[in-house]
Amino acid sequence: MPSYSFRCSAGCRFDARFAMSEVPAETVCRVCGAEARRTITAPHLSRAGTAAFGLLDRSARSAHEPEVVDRLPARAPGRAQRTTTNPLHAKLPRP
Repeated sequence: MPSYSFRCSAGCRFDARFAMSEVPAETVCRVCGAEARRTITAPHLSRAGTAAFGLLDRSARSAHEPEVVDRLPARAPGRAQRTTTNPLHAKLPRP
């Protein structure tokens, strides 16, 4: 459930969790008991710890510290090299 911020006329601020379909525009203040209105806040968009965050971190790191290779990676044994039948691929430079 998302968390929503509320503020009453006395200046009290608090967060409350509601389902998106049931969030009220006003609720009772948990501190002083007055009517509190929902306020606009920045969304929480952190994806720290996910695969997407790791990918972003690795790509940023490679911009400053690129990995240097001196040869092509070895092919797995028993796997044949892929061949193409497209005649346009024959015009491409070979490594």
